[in-house]
Amino acid sequence: MLCGLWRSLRRRPDEPPVPAQVAAPAALLPQFAPTDGGIKRPGLRALKKMGLTEDEDVRAMLRGSRLRKVRSRTWHKERLYRLQEDCLSVWFQRRIPRAPSQHIFFVQHIEAVREGHQSEGLRRFGGAFAPERCLTIAFKGRRKNLDLVAPTAEEAQRWVRGLAKLRARLDAMSQRERLDHWIHFYLHRADSNQDSKMSFKEIKSLLRMVNVDMNDMYAYHLFKECDHSNNEKLEETEIEEFLRRLLKRPELEEIFHRYSGEDRVLSAPELLEFLEDQGEDDATLTRAQQLIQTYELNETAKQHELMMLDGFMMYLLSPEGAALDPAHTHVFQDMDQPLTHYFISSSHNTYLTDSQIGGPSSTEAYIRAFAQGCRCVELDCWEGPGGEPIIYHGHTLTSKILFRDVVQAVHDHAFTLSPYPVILSLENHCGLEQQAAMARHLRTILGDMLVTQALDSQNPEALPSPEQLKGRVLVKGKKLPAARSEDGRILSYREEEEEEEEEEEEEAEAAEQRRWAKQISPELSALVVYCCATRLQTLRPAPAPAQPCQVSSLSERKAKKFIREAGNSFVRHNTLQLTRIYPLGLRMNSANYSPQEMWNSGCQLVALNFQTPGYEMDLNAGRFLVNGQCGYVLKPACLRQPDTTFDPECPGPPRTTLTIQVLTAQQLPKLNAEKPNSIVDPLVRIEIHGVPADCARKETDYVLNNGFNPHWGQTLQFQLRAPELVLVRFVVEDYDTTSPNDFVGQFTLPLNSLKQGYRHIHLLSKDGASLSPATLFVHIRIQRS
Repeated sequence: MLCGLWRSLRRRPDEPPVPAQVAAPAALLPQFAPTDGGIKRPGLRALKKMGLTEDEDVRAMLRGSRLRKVRSRTWHKERLYRLQEDCLSVWFQRRIPRAPSQHIFFVQHIEAVREGHQSEGLRRFGGAFAPERCLTIAFKGRRKNLDLVAPTAEEAQRWVRGLAKLRARLDAMSQRERLDHWIHFYLHRADSNQDSKMSFKEIKSLLRMVNVDMNDMYAYHLFKECDHSNNEKLEETEIEEFLRRLLKRPELEEIFHRYSGEDRVLSAPELLEFLEDQGEDDATLTRAQQLIQTYELNETAKQHELMMLDGFMMYLLSPEGAALDPAHTHVFQDMDQPLTHYFISSSHNTYLTDSQIGGPSSTEAYIRAFAQGCRCVELDCWEGPGGEPIIYHGHTLTSKILFRDVVQAVHDHAFTLSPYPVILSLENHCGLEQQAAMARHLRTILGDMLVTQALDSQNPEALPSPEQLKGRVLVKGKKLPAARSEDGRILSYREEEEEEEEEEEEEAEAAEQRRWAKQISPELSALVVYCCATRLQTLRPAPAPAQPCQVSSLSERKAKKFIREAGNSFVRHNTLQLTRIYPLGLRMNSANYSPQEMWNSGCQLVALNFQTPGYEMDLNAGRFLVNGQCGYVLKPACLRQPDTTFDPECPGPPRTTLTIQVLTAQQLPKLNAEKPNSIVDPLVRIEIHGVPADCARKETDYVLNNGFNPHWGQTLQFQLRAPELVLVRFVVEDYDTTSPNDFVGQFTLPLNSLKQGYRHIHLLSKDGASLSPATLFVHIRIQRS
């Protein structure tokens, strides 16, 4: 247990103040402009820090533009949009004034900026405006696109270029710079009369804004200690001193001092000792020297191969000091194995943006799914007017979109994030004529992207690898029973994705084949090469010989039945054939099931409603966070070997102990920005998702009224039987005694990508957006027997 971890800025009335001599490192302090006041011109300061001081595009955005927002054929409203002085958020005008937080959007929440008529909205409603004047801002999560028309093409380009520069700079920011911007944003807001000075009342307002409830007596004591001019106002250097005390990290200082010794600087050998204790694979003296050159801020120390406290903190706050192994953020797995050997990120009812009863359908939903790394999307195809097939959730009030528009979205966006193959899962309800139209659109729009014949003519039924299929699109669907094996078995079957009662109905095979042949267009059937839809009826007493090119679709209920009753047989089946799992039709609000139990049995295509946030989508994002977020993750060896004995229901004895010491958190977001006195009471919960015997959740106590720098110092331990399948989910919640806790942030990742030692967890919102600079600080130990 660290002797310094009890120290925290939050104090009860009877607790002593923080000693004046203990200060936050300069690395964690905002750098004030030396001219017209510390907080008067954060916009120019922000531009300078971002290297955009002379950029005309960003300066024009700061001045603001009157842009026309397009929502329908008749709703075109002109609004003022202006980049705020923090250079991280955009303010916009609304017809009816709302709470301040409802008048801004953040640059970090932008998924993409598209030029011209490159959104569904502008294609449908923007015909009256020249494409060069149009742009679309697409957001992460469920927020709708912002379709805008500028007065001139040049002004549109200013916003396109300016947002691109800001997003690129934001991505390149260190944690120090993010914290710098974050604190300046609140300083500017708290300075109510914009005089560049902070009264005690403004300081109290600042503390509430940054989520800390400090005792008035202690807060005033701290204020007066920094008020060297004794005029009840803090000015430049005094504000800096106050922030130095506020932002101190005693737990990091204690760790640094433990390794640095009396001289309070880390030599390269001392840093090497720290790296070895961290369990770093590349812990060498050369590596320690490289880290000093990368993160040390003091040039003199750098020349002498020394690291000071500032540099040490910058290292621990960097991606190299994070919980996620940096090596796993790139494609690092073998991509030359058959498709059946991978978990593949998959979406259900991809076209929906809301519920499956009356929600809108949109091509934007496909674009967003691809932006999240999805590699298998669903197209629910029905007869449409004018000979054009449409996509919607049949027999419901969901809106309809054209099949050809979805295929165009696939062509334009499928390979923006990942080069690996995309599978189009067709749920086909069209007649022969419109099926032929579907085949025509697929061939015409996708061209060479579309796989229309086997890659290996000598072995046409062997599944290729993701590497072999780079940039290619596969069609999963029904196929005409054109061939039989030597023992007379049909080589392709019709996919059944109906209600459970209909799934159970048995029909004579010959009659089924005759009926299917009438319903399947030869043109569409010809495009189904490697993903022939089939029905999986039973795995007992023994599974049928594997057909690698066949794909079974199972509802979550039937999959659970196979897991429960077939166990190892189901795992073996999934080593040789693809299996797609989809949610029960009874989930009217597009809720999700837990994908973990399906992955435990080796199911590759575990389809979720991507439009519905929740822990299920957090698990999906965590599973596919690694391997470059390419949408393909190699399954553990026990799920790839045809003769495997693995059964997720009987995984054997514990093999791994995971110990996590939850130390502190930093700058947690304020849940209700409109209520100044609303401060979170945070607790941390660690969840283990794996085989049933491994699943567990444990949590810390809650800390009262401190979302700024809460301290726990509590240890949580887990025994794991199948560590190769485990996902670890870190969750922060706001404790409530009378109602369910409120979600604050989370981060999920595979155990095999979790680094040991002292690590920062960079928290994400419910929609998966960064909550920077919010972090957890933990110590992780993994012991394998």
